[in-house]
Amino acid sequence: MMANPKRGGRLVMIMVMLGLVWTQSQKPAQAQTSSACSISYSIVRQWQGGFQGDIVIRNTGTSPINNWTLTWSFNNQVISQLWGGNYSQTGTAVSVSNMAWNGTIASNSSVSLGFIASWMGSNPIPSNFQLNGIACNGGITPTATGVVPTATRTPAPTVTAIPTATRTPAPSATAVVPTATRTPVPSATRTPAPTATRTPAPTGWNPPSNLVTPLNEVWQHVESTYGNLYGFRNYGWDQVIAGNGSINYCVRWDSDAPVSAALRDQIHASLARQFKKWMDAMLDNGQGTNGWPYTNVNIKVVGWAVRDRNTLQWSDNSFDIYVNNIAENAPQCAPPCGRFFNQDGDYSDCPGGFDHHYDMSLWLTKGMAGGAGGDWGQRVGSEYFVNNLNSENIHIFLHEVGNTFGLDDFYDWTPTGINSFIMNAGSASQITDFDKWMLRDFWRHLKNRYGY
Repeated sequence: MMANPKRGGRLVMIMVMLGLVWTQSQKPAQAQTSSACSISYSIVRQWQGGFQGDIVIRNTGTSPINNWTLTWSFNNQVISQLWGGNYSQTGTAVSVSNMAWNGTIASNSSVSLGFIASWMGSNPIPSNFQLNGIACNGGITPTATGVVPTATRTPAPTVTAIPTATRTPAPSATAVVPTATRTPVPSATRTPAPTATRTPAPTGWNPPSNLVTPLNEVWQHVESTYGNLYGFRNYGWDQVIAGNGSINYCVRWDSDAPVSAALRDQIHASLARQFKKWMDAMLDNGQGTNGWPYTNVNIKVVGWAVRDRNTLQWSDNSFDIYVNNIAENAPQCAPPCGRFFNQDGDYSDCPGGFDHHYDMSLWLTKGMAGGAGGDWGQRVGSEYFVNNLNSENIHIFLHEVGNTFGLDDFYDWTPTGINSFIMNAGSASQITDFDKWMLRDFWRHLKNRYGY
């Protein structure tokens, strides 16, 4: 099942870790072994009468948790879809049990659940989670600051759980590979990306006649629901233009699975192929449409972030390696090098400078079902991405890239006569003609800011 958290009003992931992470300290029932646990509950997108949620179950004990069941009580919310587990809901009582592939939660590991639900009146955060019958909250009441305000929806795909866009000092040498060991890549080991091709593009707006009405409906919806549609300056469009037709990536490897040099290169190649599918949607007969200036957009991975350096089974200096620099409970490349944190384009605090900056992150999370996307990049399950490296379409990832370029989700409505398309999660496995024209329409309305 595809999902797209991180869309704030539309793109904002609202983390309530401080309010909703609890450690079980009471003595468990005699028939049960230690089940210390913590719960992270996020409202990742909300609209009138509905929302998308994310739950992370972490084993904070020393023994594995096997064959788990998570229960809690809602107030006025009813789940309609859930991924990452088998669920049932009777009245307000919700129960989710493990799938065959995620039935064991190792010590200090986690599993993720995602769901779509409706709400009436209000959408309070539940606080009475139990894992295998044992309370995870220790009596701590979560705050309501994590609820997405229903009166506002902004297109900015910001993530409030990580630092703001203010530049921060580079992580210390204990968190990041020392600068002295992070040397420029010899040409024999990392070939510079080809220069982006920029050609005069035909102008005009000529969608198929059967798509005119639904496209107009979509843009009217965007204009009425995005709080800062024309003021936001970190869409994927802004990033491609700022990079003169190139995008740099950091890979956040949120997994303990080893990565060989061969697997690394396959991940990079697959990332570039999938991203190219959206960029190709901006071409007609090999040329950019409606002023789009690039016939190709170069994708280059500049760094990897991991918890343990031994996870990466290569020793060359081909890429910047960031070790145990943790944000949002996941490895992260240095904030001073990230565009999300430095939208003014000043990377003077980044070790290596501009050449080592990253525009987006490919966040690959062990055990994650569904996905997330925004101006910071895309997040999908590490197993899902690796298992689909040779697939023609990694459809969850494609959906999230659409979000990066500002395209909306369609959890609560669909345009007239259009039902199956990649941005309507779960309805299509590839970019459709309607997706292509929605992308072009977004460009049509923003291109003047770039002088096109």
